[in-house]
Amino acid sequence: MHFEGPIYRPPSEANSLLIQATVGCPHNRCTFCMVYKRGPRFKVRKVSEIKKDICEARQIYGPGIRTLFFPAGNTIAMKTDDLCAICRFSHEVFPDLERITVYGSSQYIYKKGLEGLQRLADAGLSRIHVGLESGDDEILRRIQKGTHCREQIEAGKMTMAAGIELSLYVILGIGGKDRTREHATETARVLNEINPDFIRLRTLVPKIHTPLLNDIEAGQFQLLSPHEVLEETATILKLLKVQSFLTSDHYTNYINLEGRLPDAKKWFLKQIHHAMKRDETTFRPFFIGTQ
Repeated sequence: MHFEGPIYRPPSEANSLLIQATVGCPHNRCTFCMVYKRGPRFKVRKVSEIKKDICEARQIYGPGIRTLFFPAGNTIAMKTDDLCAICRFSHEVFPDLERITVYGSSQYIYKKGLEGLQRLADAGLSRIHVGLESGDDEILRRIQKGTHCREQIEAGKMTMAAGIELSLYVILGIGGKDRTREHATETARVLNEINPDFIRLRTLVPKIHTPLLNDIEAGQFQLLSPHEVLEETATILKLLKVQSFLTSDHYTNYINLEGRLPDAKKWFLKQIHHAMKRDETTFRPFFIGTQ
């Protein structure tokens, strides 16, 4: 099997077969992301090459693969026909396959339209992991996300209407100190409109080789303290009116929250209340990410 460039996958895909379908990210301008800032440039692998890797994986791992993830950073940007082809082929090669997952940004999902997404669902695409990051348009502009809240809402709704599971990522602290309130309230509003299957919390960690780190070092962006991140989290939770499964399964977070909303909301807020009583020095230390 062939891999090029950094290969990332969500924690929930830890046990999945990884078959690279695309290389890099077609957007690659988000100020907080370092993954492809130094390359490689975005490209889509040939369907024949991807199929060859799928067949090789069958020889190595056998026919019993149940979950498959197609890296890299924005595989949903593939032509719909090509992505459908490799999804269908995967189900033929692995008859026990239960889930096929990709990463995808809202602007590329939106371009597919409901019809394109339904075709992908029919071909076997099961889940899309999407970096919502924030529901605040000003923050999305600052971090150069390449989309806006209305497009994110429409893309999310279309994904779920097509029958594809939607996993949305929220970056706690991405608005800095000056927009923490807007980040919390607008993100909750957008999540409420979409009501995704999954909400996954990540806490902002500045990364090397990123414009955001440059802004932090220049004093133009003020990071939230651990207690401020927890306060922001509590504000989001209090405003949420969703039936989503929420998890903070990531090394960047200060505490772990996992459960289904709305039932788990009171427990989440209780955990945050207890954590707020801790001295901030007891949380994970500040660090600059290198991967």
